[in-house]
Amino acid sequence: MSNTRLIGGRRVRWDDERAAEAYARGWWVHGTLAESLAEAARHSPQRTVVIDGDHHVDCENLYAQATALAQAMLSRMPTGSVVSFMLPNWHEAVVVYLAATMAGMVVNPILPSLRDRELRFILDDANTRMVFVPSVFGRHDYAAMLTRVVAELDSPPEVVVVRGDVADGHTSFGSLMHGPPAELPTLDPDAIRMILYTSGTTGRPKGVLHSHNSLHALICQLRDHWQVQLGDRFLVPSPIAHIGGSIYAFECPLLLGTSAVLMDRWNADDAVELITTHRCTHIAGATPFLEQLLAAAERAGTRLPELKLFVCGGASVSPSLIRRAAGYFEHAAVTRVYGSTEVPVTTVGAPLDADHAADTDGRPGFAQVRLCGPAGEIHARGPQMLVGYLHPDDEDESFDADGYFRTGDLARWVDDDYLVVTGRAKDVIIRNGENIAPKEIEDILIGHPGIAEIAIVGLPDARTGERACAVVVPTDQSHPDVESLRGFLQDRGVATFKAPEQVVVWQALPRNDAGKVLKHQIQSALTKTDG
Repeated sequence: MSNTRLIGGRRVRWDDERAAEAYARGWWVHGTLAESLAEAARHSPQRTVVIDGDHHVDCENLYAQATALAQAMLSRMPTGSVVSFMLPNWHEAVVVYLAATMAGMVVNPILPSLRDRELRFILDDANTRMVFVPSVFGRHDYAAMLTRVVAELDSPPEVVVVRGDVADGHTSFGSLMHGPPAELPTLDPDAIRMILYTSGTTGRPKGVLHSHNSLHALICQLRDHWQVQLGDRFLVPSPIAHIGGSIYAFECPLLLGTSAVLMDRWNADDAVELITTHRCTHIAGATPFLEQLLAAAERAGTRLPELKLFVCGGASVSPSLIRRAAGYFEHAAVTRVYGSTEVPVTTVGAPLDADHAADTDGRPGFAQVRLCGPAGEIHARGPQMLVGYLHPDDEDESFDADGYFRTGDLARWVDDDYLVVTGRAKDVIIRNGENIAPKEIEDILIGHPGIAEIAIVGLPDARTGERACAVVVPTDQSHPDVESLRGFLQDRGVATFKAPEQVVVWQALPRNDAGKVLKHQIQSALTKTDG
């Protein structure tokens, strides 16, 4: 059973026995990534750690930039403050992440696809003191959005603009590189290192807390199970604001001696070119990434011989796709995995077993997994698991008596060791690797003048893994369509990717005796219709 402990001024969940085991096994260590960066700068200063287009960053330059930015942070806020960044997969994000680590700050990556409403909530909830954004990216004006958002906050953070014009009292990224020197703090490896917000069934994002050591354990697991060697290169198309993208871009290059090749926009043909040019060995992503990469490689007439491993997760993955990709990429293992922000890489896949790699979600690595209740809900714990939520109230139903995280996902065992995820008790929709909480969107769309009742469900989609379908009971004869709902959400500052892609009109929603909408019945009916 886990108790709590105050470390670095923040409450963390703590279990003496499990902590002792993690230290004894080397999953947890007494150093931090900040020390790993300093060591890398001393011993391999010219080694490239990040490739961002034509921009290559070596250990020496990364250390110098991160040190300068860390000192600027310390001159503006106390150690332990929250530093957010809402950046694409750019090399500057690596500098921000490592600077915040060196300064003893808590880093908070935010998805660039979010908009005013979600951003305002996160900055306020996390009590962010500094936030980094692009001036403009993907035709969206982030600087202007931040001007709007911080004007509504009681304690607005300092806004730092990366790549582009600076106005409205914001700070330029470059100006922070020439500040006064400051003494860097001594870091506690068990202290909170990162806050990541994840959608929940309540619709209110929850702040997931990870420590230096929970992330270190996660990297140890990758090293032991994913054939990672010195000099390997990870292509990183997944957003660095996700736990997956963040570890491949920020942690692996220093802890495992790899390099990160960043993509700020996914394009499968570009990915093939990057993998070929930079001899990339590893890539992880959701189902659409694998499908599109396979098609692009076939068009280019290459089997990507340098690729050693493609790890596929985040949404339903068909066994046939895994087998097709493994058969085509001649030297690569292609495997399904399962995990969450709370317990990242719960299973490590089955990279050495083609059948189990395709037909299951793999075997657990360091994590302990048990299936509970008649439906087989996954409960998991391990040295890489979260050390709590930002708000303790969010933990009330999240852990069992033995400290296992209740995932809300359902599964069964195959051949004793391999997990097959059979469904989600939660309603969260995973579209293109992005989480969408239906209740959040339902609560907004119920205010649409043409909607009397609404239920949003996820349906299988060959292109995106899942799509969001809105089942609507209209108020009158004018039925709302996809464009109407998208416009209604955009007007309220909701990210575009959360808008339903399909609208179905029903006369009534199925409910149980208690009045709860029976979403499984809706999904079943619509899936049969699609078929």
